[in-house]
Amino acid sequence: MPKQFRARISSLEPTPREVFFNRRKFLSTVSMGIAAASSQFCRASQLGEDERLKPPIQRPDVFPATRNAGYALPEGMRADLTPRVTAASYNNFYEFLPGGAGPVWKYAGDFKVDPWKVEVDGQCNNRMTLDLDDIFAFPHEERVYHFRCVERWAMNVPWSGFPLSKLIEKADPKPSAKFVRFTTARKPNQMPGLRETSYYPWPYQEALRIDEAMNELTMAVTGVYGEPLLKQHGAPLRIIAPWKYGYKNPKSIVRIEFLSKQPKTFWMIQPHEYGFLSNINPNIPHPRWSQARSYWVGTDQWFPTPIFNGYGEYVAGLYPDEPRTPQEPLRSGQVAR
Repeated sequence: MPKQFRARISSLEPTPREVFFNRRKFLSTVSMGIAAASSQFCRASQLGEDERLKPPIQRPDVFPATRNAGYALPEGMRADLTPRVTAASYNNFYEFLPGGAGPVWKYAGDFKVDPWKVEVDGQCNNRMTLDLDDIFAFPHEERVYHFRCVERWAMNVPWSGFPLSKLIEKADPKPSAKFVRFTTARKPNQMPGLRETSYYPWPYQEALRIDEAMNELTMAVTGVYGEPLLKQHGAPLRIIAPWKYGYKNPKSIVRIEFLSKQPKTFWMIQPHEYGFLSNINPNIPHPRWSQARSYWVGTDQWFPTPIFNGYGEYVAGLYPDEPRTPQEPLRSGQVAR
């Protein structure tokens, strides 16, 4: 399961690029434990540091997308964006860097995202295969969302993409379709973390109920900070459902499947820690830490975790039995929500 280790950056104020890119010693310290664990990661760590902010594709006809100001950050939340370089330097993506959040960008240099295909199938009337042109043909917009990881770190990020509901409507699900499953790319020659963690049930799969997938907040995301998605953010296509923990937002998607029954997801192999719903809720502690507080990534600034990550006005009605009072930590063998 994820181990929490945190890259210390003194402020959320943007760091000048020329200053940050000279901080090789800083980033080497952050990644030392993992990089030393496997010789297979050594070559990846030699990538130039400017690679962290280099989009793997160019789409000047799409980006920057117009911001939709109708989706404001949750009330009471700090309003400034997480600096772009901070958000690009600290990510969870086990296919590249197992063990917890860190400098995923260092290990993603061999990952190819163009060309790309996404299979859309299962219980739907319009099965299809989407390429990048098809995906970017959906009308795009930018939304600033508050993002929260199960490890307790948080960001404010401007994502670009389109409502997932638009893709679902095009697929035309059958009445039997109750869930949507997402499958992430499995490319061992390009994703060194896969070679290091053969004991995990790859490929990574996550899922949402179809009403969650159709919610207006749920986005199919292709861009970040006004440019195409970076590899460490899940290029070229990922999902954002901002009221759920980060692992419920799958990256680098190659398949979208409509199902009649609730599927097992990647982290449900350890059911007392990760359940299917996985809503952000300070009243439901992780078995190994409290979720009552969050911290801004790269800082020591903590703040109270709002239920549903602050997006209750959009999603609370989907979960009438969501605990509103503090719960006891789950014990081994108990099943998480």
